[in-house]
Amino acid sequence: MRSLYPEIEPFASGFLDVGDGQRIYWEQIGNPEGKPAVFLHGGPGGGINPRQRRFFDPERYNVLLFDQRGCGRSTPHAGESPDLSRNTTWKLVEDVEKLREHAGFDRWLVFGGSWGSTLALAYAQTHPERVSELVLRGIFLCRPQELHWFYNPGGASRIFPDLWEQYIAPIPAGRRGGDLIEEHAALLFGPDQAAAEASAFAWTGWEDRTVGLVSDPDDRVKDPRTALAFARIENWYFRNNAFLRENQLLDDVDKIRHIPAAIVHGRYDVICPVASAWELHERWPESELFISPRAGHAAFEAENTHHLVEATDSFAR
Repeated sequence: MRSLYPEIEPFASGFLDVGDGQRIYWEQIGNPEGKPAVFLHGGPGGGINPRQRRFFDPERYNVLLFDQRGCGRSTPHAGESPDLSRNTTWKLVEDVEKLREHAGFDRWLVFGGSWGSTLALAYAQTHPERVSELVLRGIFLCRPQELHWFYNPGGASRIFPDLWEQYIAPIPAGRRGGDLIEEHAALLFGPDQAAAEASAFAWTGWEDRTVGLVSDPDDRVKDPRTALAFARIENWYFRNNAFLRENQLLDDVDKIRHIPAAIVHGRYDVICPVASAWELHERWPESELFISPRAGHAAFEAENTHHLVEATDSFAR
């Protein structure tokens, strides 16, 4: 069973002004002469962390990681400013291209999990000539049925009814039967700071507690600024169906079928059920699909990690 590479520090980092008043934090790890790659984090709004550097062989890869608009060390931060009008999927796709140009790469491997898989597909379908390979984990196509499954009654709520109670707790009892994404939006973007923070912790906690087969309390968001950014950005994107037309990422898969791809998905992924990975693979039979039999959504569950490291090693060769 493969595990993560050792801890590593960036050899370069900085901020890139991408316009719209946005400054994007980026860092590079590995070998400056190595194979170019970019890591796209989840959420949207999750930000990067040091463990994510370790999916890549540091002797063979030159990897750029960055905090997407509104989160992590990028500014303005959604935990402080609720204005997300300049934060869309297509703005992020533009940011990825600007970062590629800034790094001086002609083509690169694109690695994305969960929301990162959504963004990776959107970027690759927009700029297929810039993508050498794709490594995708926890496929999320951001379709209404996927959002309804996890954020509204009748889906994941029936598997985790006890944890669901914590997710809906900030919403007034008489308003829990409708669209809970909209109900949380009223709190997250409302004038009451205490109500916004309560909603943010309920929203992030629902995901944190269901991300793997076993919940790790140490991985939960505890800082209100981080929780607000994560919840606000996710909620904004999901209310807008990630600014995608219906079934866009499946319908446009022919644009990228020539790109080598590895898809990794946990069998017991409750946040993003494996059906989406299966549908993507059916449309894209040239891709390799690895279903981890004892894993959920988290990249750091042992079997998911194994397949992801195997994939990056394979493409490095």
